[in-house]
Amino acid sequence: METLVRIAEALGRFSARFVPSAFSIAVLLSLLTMGLAMGWADAAPAKVLDAWGGGFWELLTFSMQMALVMFTGYLLALTPPVRRLLVWAAGLARTPRGAVALMAGVSMGLAYINWGLSLVASAMLVRFVARRRPDVDYRLLVACAYFGLGATWHAGLSASAPLLVATPGHFLEKSVGVIPIDRTLFSPFNVGLTVVVVVGLVLLAWALHPEPGSVVRVDPAVLETLGDFVPPERPAEKSFAVWLDHARVLNLVFGVLGLVWLGRYLWMNGGWRALNLNVVNFTFLVLAVLLHGTPARLIKASEEAGGVLHGIVLQFPLYAGIYGIFKATGLTDRIGELFVSMSTRSTFPAIVYLYSGVVNYFVPSGGSKWAIEAPYLLEAAKTLGVAPEKVVLAYAWGDMATDLIQPFWALPLLAVAKLEFKDILGFLLVAFLVYLPLVTLAFFLWG
Repeated sequence: METLVRIAEALGRFSARFVPSAFSIAVLLSLLTMGLAMGWADAAPAKVLDAWGGGFWELLTFSMQMALVMFTGYLLALTPPVRRLLVWAAGLARTPRGAVALMAGVSMGLAYINWGLSLVASAMLVRFVARRRPDVDYRLLVACAYFGLGATWHAGLSASAPLLVATPGHFLEKSVGVIPIDRTLFSPFNVGLTVVVVVGLVLLAWALHPEPGSVVRVDPAVLETLGDFVPPERPAEKSFAVWLDHARVLNLVFGVLGLVWLGRYLWMNGGWRALNLNVVNFTFLVLAVLLHGTPARLIKASEEAGGVLHGIVLQFPLYAGIYGIFKATGLTDRIGELFVSMSTRSTFPAIVYLYSGVVNYFVPSGGSKWAIEAPYLLEAAKTLGVAPEKVVLAYAWGDMATDLIQPFWALPLLAVAKLEFKDILGFLLVAFLVYLPLVTLAFFLWG
């Protein structure tokens, strides 16, 4: 374990020194793609520049969809029922080992529902568990709170790639059509692999907890600084506007209308198989409105949730520009030919999984990265005779894999927990070394 921790700390130092901000990575990738288009696809510089600038706004719908995944999940995490549920769950931890196993299971379960929900609610659960079990190893507890982002989110109900290709009108519809979620998210392979991974990582969390003499406990002063969402107080003045903002009537009406629409939509379109990115976002928004109760509380929660959207808003146009270059210059065909040359029909899903994981370490954004990789991966799959749903799932699982050792999405959790990424990376590296070969083998066998 000590050797693994030293390796993890070295990896953390490497990331801090050499891996720049997500925006810087997006700019560097844009320049790299321009160079490849001119040097490999023989595209004229003017054509590359036009494709880049013209592509900036081709993924506006997709960008908004990704922003709403994060936004609605965050809103839901701040609702009173979710908070009460987390407090109750924290009370189930009877031992330190049980506490970290519980955290791992809850984190992965929440991420399966919505990755934004998992980020926020897991951070809240860390606080509740640490208060009830001060004898738990705090580093491992926080590491387990991050398991969902590295193990289940892209296999669940907020999965960017599978939900996108299930949404009519998505940007790849002309090449692959609409792929319903019973062929991806709810396929026997995906459901079975998710169950195996969740059980395996929960058991690993249990086993990783140090002996009492080696436990690093949370500093009581840190517990006191861990914040909580404070709902707005009702103003002293009495007016119709104040009453309306602090009454439940509008939220209730909106919520009931939303649930009725959702029920009709599912009934008329074949039930759960009709779920797609827009319907999932709509569902979480309706639930958040209902559970916050009043417009005033919802608005204050929205202000907090909106603070985490800057990365999506800033970066997605750049990735759309990269997508425009791939689309207009023939670069998609060149990279697709490369994948065909190094793959067979049976090995292609596993190669996509590993490739997606490597790229994700440097471009930690499942949605924007899919816009870049999908055209050439799907073109190579068509040539090799691989079903597109296999490519979608291989991409999705690979996109999750290196999140376990990538600090980008851990930053909100670490900010709440008052830790640095190096404090938890040792445990995450162990989980990664178990997770990676397990899932790689699954895709080799599936291929």
